[in-house]
Amino acid sequence: MDEFDVVVIGGGPVGENVADRAVRGGLTAALVESEKFGGECSYWACMPSKALLRPGQALREAQHVRGALAGEAALDPSEVFARRDAVVGHWDDAGQVRWAQGAGITTIRGQGRLAGQRRVTVTGPDGAETTLSAKHAVVLAPGTDAAVPDIPGLRAARPWTSREATSAKAAPRRLAVIGGGVVAAEMATAYASLGSQVTLLARSGLLTGLEPFAGEAVGDGLRVLGVEVVSGESPTRVTRADGEVTIETSAGRTVVADEVLAATGRTPRTVDLGLETVGLEPGSWLAVDDTLRVEGFDWLYAAGDVNHRALLTHQGKYQARAVGDAIAARARGAADDDAPWGAHVATADHTAVPQVIFTEPEVAAIGVTEAQARKAGTDVAVVDYDLGWVAGASLYADGYAGRARMVVDEGRGVVIGMTLVGPAVAELLHAATIAVVGEVPIARLWHAVPAYPTISEVWLRLLEAYRDR
Repeated sequence: MDEFDVVVIGGGPVGENVADRAVRGGLTAALVESEKFGGECSYWACMPSKALLRPGQALREAQHVRGALAGEAALDPSEVFARRDAVVGHWDDAGQVRWAQGAGITTIRGQGRLAGQRRVTVTGPDGAETTLSAKHAVVLAPGTDAAVPDIPGLRAARPWTSREATSAKAAPRRLAVIGGGVVAAEMATAYASLGSQVTLLARSGLLTGLEPFAGEAVGDGLRVLGVEVVSGESPTRVTRADGEVTIETSAGRTVVADEVLAATGRTPRTVDLGLETVGLEPGSWLAVDDTLRVEGFDWLYAAGDVNHRALLTHQGKYQARAVGDAIAARARGAADDDAPWGAHVATADHTAVPQVIFTEPEVAAIGVTEAQARKAGTDVAVVDYDLGWVAGASLYADGYAGRARMVVDEGRGVVIGMTLVGPAVAELLHAATIAVVGEVPIARLWHAVPAYPTISEVWLRLLEAYRDR
């Protein structure tokens, strides 16, 4: 049996950061990964999806600035896919392994499973089994898998999930997308840009967890790209025959495509994690406290998507930093910094989660929406501003179209939510994140002067609109 201070199951960005922080805190750490070190984000999610999206975005940006393009221009799909391959390192994780080992982390390739208190068994690629003992903590960071809905015939039709969509070697002539969330909207955008005829079946609409105008703008943007956006209908049957996929809907519509992408959410990767050996339910999401300890345990932690708090890579890495630092502090007998916004807690998971959706147009959001704030009983003021009226936006793109919404807690005089829709709004988001997390008073924000002429001047315009409402 090999003993480490910390054993982490899951070698994605969350697990890597847990192990790194633990080692930096003076502990030994083993990082166990069954597939590729670097995880879903590096090879099948964040990185390859944005690599597929960026060329189309860049071309459209140039097309919207007079004089930027001379004559016709179009994407070269083969080059787009080649660039994607380079971004993901051709699915070779040797670089990630070198980084981890260089950071003092022991990497172990194989399927890790809990085997009782503070114990993990690892079944290697050759079937050999190793048992690891954790002196201080075991951290579960296995991530999630794509959820395929129980639509008759869908599984038999061999649907794409996010993995197949981000690792495909070519764009299908016709692509049907089932879902209305981030993956559905982004992949519809990417493949429409690459020349696919895309039909998006979004039963309840697009991006329904955000401000309504965000989903409406993305729907309009998809239609401009040639995507058929269908809402209010549910797929009732899917069949594959003669190289085609046929989808029937509740409204009697028939959609025929070469591939179908199921983009309807995620499911925890906990079926084969040994949870039953410590009294937990296999296949379940893992409930944790704000220091990411699994409820009922003082040695078991769950970080990243598997705890279902905020299914975003950057938020999982934020949790990982808190977990690694907390384990190291507890190992040396130091007091917990577990008050809200302390070093060992993930307070931001609740009301300060930033997110960017790389569609056409982009969507960037932080904090709560107007509806969420009102449902919570908060006395709010809501201010909207047309981004096209900002001087920097009119310089960025001819006919710039976008919108910003600021949600203010009137009782405390602070911003608690911001949603931005339009070209290049992703780079505006961190300023809003700082305002929300730092609870910067509106009166002080007046003294944060945006440079002219930039799109950031929207901050001044929002404050003026708030003052004059």
